[in-house]
Amino acid sequence: MAAASGVLPQVPEPRPAVFRTFSKPRPAHARRQAAATKRKCQASSEAPPAKRRSKASFLPAKKTAAKETRRTLKGKAQRTFSPKKPSAGARDGDQEQKPGAKTSSLFKNNPEIPELPRPVVEQVQEKVFTSDAFQALDLHPHLISTINTVLKMSSMTSVQKQSIPVLLEGRDALVRSQTGSGKTLAYCIPMVQSLQAMQSKIQRGDGPYALILVPTRELALQSFDTVQKLLKPFTWIVPGVLMGGEKRKSEKARLRKGINILISTPGRLVDHIKSTKNIHFRQIRWLILDEADRILDLGFEKDLTVILNAVNAECQERQNVLLSATLTEGVARLADISLHDPVSISVLDESHDLSSPESEASLEASPPQATDELDSFAIPAGLEQHVVVVPSKLRLVCLAAFILQKCKFERDQKVIVFFSSCELVEFHYILFLQTLLSDSGALAPERLPATSMPLKFLRLHSALEQEERTAVFQDFTHSKTGILFCTDIAARGLDLPQVTWIVQYNPPSSPAEYIHRVGRTARIGCHGSSLLVLAPSEAEYVNSLASHKINVSEMKMEDILSVLTKDDCFKGRRGGGQKSRATGPQEIQERATVLQTVFEDYVHSSEETVSSAKKALQSFIRAYATYPRELKHIFHIRLLHLGHMAKSFGLRDAPKNLCASAMKKKKANLKRPDLQRKKTQSKQRLAEILRSEYASGMETGGAKVRKQNTRGGPASQPWRRPHPGPSLRGNRLNASRRDGETSQKVC
Repeated sequence: MAAASGVLPQVPEPRPAVFRTFSKPRPAHARRQAAATKRKCQASSEAPPAKRRSKASFLPAKKTAAKETRRTLKGKAQRTFSPKKPSAGARDGDQEQKPGAKTSSLFKNNPEIPELPRPVVEQVQEKVFTSDAFQALDLHPHLISTINTVLKMSSMTSVQKQSIPVLLEGRDALVRSQTGSGKTLAYCIPMVQSLQAMQSKIQRGDGPYALILVPTRELALQSFDTVQKLLKPFTWIVPGVLMGGEKRKSEKARLRKGINILISTPGRLVDHIKSTKNIHFRQIRWLILDEADRILDLGFEKDLTVILNAVNAECQERQNVLLSATLTEGVARLADISLHDPVSISVLDESHDLSSPESEASLEASPPQATDELDSFAIPAGLEQHVVVVPSKLRLVCLAAFILQKCKFERDQKVIVFFSSCELVEFHYILFLQTLLSDSGALAPERLPATSMPLKFLRLHSALEQEERTAVFQDFTHSKTGILFCTDIAARGLDLPQVTWIVQYNPPSSPAEYIHRVGRTARIGCHGSSLLVLAPSEAEYVNSLASHKINVSEMKMEDILSVLTKDDCFKGRRGGGQKSRATGPQEIQERATVLQTVFEDYVHSSEETVSSAKKALQSFIRAYATYPRELKHIFHIRLLHLGHMAKSFGLRDAPKNLCASAMKKKKANLKRPDLQRKKTQSKQRLAEILRSEYASGMETGGAKVRKQNTRGGPASQPWRRPHPGPSLRGNRLNASRRDGETSQKVC
């Protein structure tokens, strides 16, 4: 009994000692015990035995973890999470909103937006309309009636008032006036007047009496439409148009029948000069170069030389006219070659005191010079110019918010967005079409507020088929609302009515190009606005514009993004029925993040969309590298953050193969697929040779291997020579090492 009674009090005492002794070296046992307890709690929703809890009471850390785990599983303590519980919940939330979590850094690590310089600039403005009517000119009554009724114009513009009398006198002229001032009618009216007044009536079979060269196909169609309206009373004069994208066979048939006023792009006309026998220039009386500076910029200088030589060979006496909104050095050289004793007509503001007859006479006598044009540009009086500085990551969201603000919540808005390449136009057009108009996106039509307007996206660039380009041009011209994504082919001469906003998403390469872009709005005395989007590193571009007397006012990025708070389409995804308590900037950031998530989800929905985004990014980088030398300190490729720029294309990570060499090789391979096939074949032949060498080495046994080892390796380790396997393996390893060293040197 004493022994038994002695054993009984000794049983509970060693257990605490054992736990104290082995509590540190047995964490695995404790974890298994906690896991077993957890499984029992999940199987039977009952509390674990009291004895188990008493055992765990000796470990305070383990006890706390076990208790909080049980509370979580039972759902009794949802509001009092332990430090580990929120992390688990956050992981669950990240799994539910995976795209949103990846775009959470949209407003982090952005460069600071600098304060834009505000130089005081007095812009050069021209007086567009005058009080003089067309009846004051010596024109045919039917022509005046057509101008008043068909074109609905009663008074002349300033450039028409100065140009038409000079051209009616038969003199050559170099006409420079702001965009949207009526330069097309300035040469069309005297041309039609002189042709209809010819003593011998013009016959269709006589061939062209007037040749009009324009830089783009859309401008050719627009000029043809204007000439056709003016010729309504004079049905015996036949106009025609030649341009790329059309069938040469039908154009040759029209030339064979006869065209009296020929409107053409330089490239297609040179093609017909070389291949069409029926074309001739014996009757040419007018040679007109519209948008002459753009013709030279597009690389048509050689084509112009061919055309001028062909016309000079058959006709010497003619009237030559050059027109442009910007007078560059290239246009001045072209004027020296093609014009004979020209009159330089430049419409300036009345403040320059050029309205008097003496000043006009001196203006006519002055030769064409480009120095004044390089210093300043004429801005339409009704144009309001704005600039916004946006970090690279927020460019895409900011553009979408601006479009939604103007075209969704305001009425009768027509917006033109200029990009630097065809790939950029195509990418943004498809992206906005699939996200902002998609039934499955966050901005589905059934979720739009009742006050919103339907969005209409169009795109125009040189890679489209001619039929589609013509349809898009006509559609946007006759529509009251819409968003047109385009390249600079729409920046010259096009008269697109009722355009309210011009957005330059990619800055132009010169101030002259800036003037032509913004000239698509505020035409013929109307009002319009423009927006230039710059990165923080490009803020100095404002001073470059100011040096040419172009004044822009700053627009805040937050004001553009605030439109996202007008409806619930951009609300964040909140679980548990929680309502957003954020107000002000925090709410704007959340909704901008939701919109960015929509874009990224679409871009990463397939390999094809990811590839198109990468191609667009590569195209942007190539275009960014082509800025002229005088702007390199502003637009330099080293100033770009490729990771942030990738965000603006819907990419979550910056692509790794955007180096210049990779792009050049890819471009070369695309241009020469035969070279790529030759490289592939040579690689295959090399692989076959190596395999044959390895096979021959194995067939011949150890003789060749011994010979190679004697030449290249040391004479030691003779016990490996008789066995061919290890020696051959060693040769392969040596070869791979040599290849590795070579590849490292090349890299």
